[in-house]
Amino acid sequence: MTLFGKTIYWSVMSVVGASVILVPAQAVPVVPNFTQGSMSSHTETTQKITETINSMDYNTGYQYSATGSGIEPSSGTISPSLGSTNVTINGVTSSWTGITETPKFRQTTPGAAFQFTETYSGPGLSNHTIIQRETEVTSVTDTTSIFQQ
Repeated sequence: MTLFGKTIYWSVMSVVGASVILVPAQAVPVVPNFTQGSMSSHTETTQKITETINSMDYNTGYQYSATGSGIEPSSGTISPSLGSTNVTINGVTSSWTGITETPKFRQTTPGAAFQFTETYSGPGLSNHTIIQRETEVTSVTDTTSIFQQ
């Protein structure tokens, strides 16, 4: 409905008879009141890393040596007797070949001076190294934003 050059809106709401007058909305322009500016941020992140390194060295066979002076093998052979060994630990079976009997030696001249060295290193764990280290890493980020109208 238009009266005296003005538009009037009527609306009927619900059965109770309430009425609402709708008026067109007017917008106000927003004008920024700055010409330039800047924004800075500083971020630091620290990370702590804990590591445990287990290093295990295994011999998969055997090493045998015999050396000396004033001695000789009793049986003519210097090779050790070999045999197979099986071991089960926690349901895991391992088998390897090792020495079951070493060769026998005697002095070439009984009562004379002699020197004899025999070494044997069997299969299995030969070295276990545990390294525990902590590393701390710090990351720093500085950001500056400059803006203008």
